[in-house]
Amino acid sequence: MATNVLLFLLLTLLSIATSTPTNFIKSSCSTTSYPTLCVESLSVYATTIQQDPHQLVQTALSLSLNKTQSTKGFVTKCKKFKGLKPREYAALHDCVEEITDSVDRLSRSLKELKLCKINGQDFNWHISNVQTWVSSSMTDASTCSDGFGGKALDGRMKTSIRSRMVNLAQVTSNALSLINQYGTNH
Repeated sequence: MATNVLLFLLLTLLSIATSTPTNFIKSSCSTTSYPTLCVESLSVYATTIQQDPHQLVQTALSLSLNKTQSTKGFVTKCKKFKGLKPREYAALHDCVEEITDSVDRLSRSLKELKLCKINGQDFNWHISNVQTWVSSSMTDASTCSDGFGGKALDGRMKTSIRSRMVNLAQVTSNALSLINQYGTNH
């Protein structure tokens, strides 16, 4: 009898120890395209996320929005550099427009995501809107990167912009993957 009680307590403690917020994040991120980046960026917020799928998605989406806003600031500053080739300036100008659209879409997505938590609202409708807008945001980042195609724009500017766009696309891809999981599991 005492052995059974001891075994039960041990299993209970093991269960509690393995179901931490960090493990929840690792498990959730395992299905994303960039799991290491996902875990690294979200683990900082483990105490806020706990094991709440809605909070996980909201945090991932907020990170994507923050990354998009900082990228927009970087590209806007690049546009002010002296000595830009006309084609570089045009590509940067177009990129700022794309990223501005992306900021708008991600901001709307965060607001829409909050409606998914309100009882009585149509969850599928709201989550579908979020999925569409986040997906469009990824297209914006890709379009910006494509604007720097060709040998005419080779150089530090192209390398800088493209590396930021790749990171932005990865963070946003992870957010979309988590949103899709949330929508499926709801």
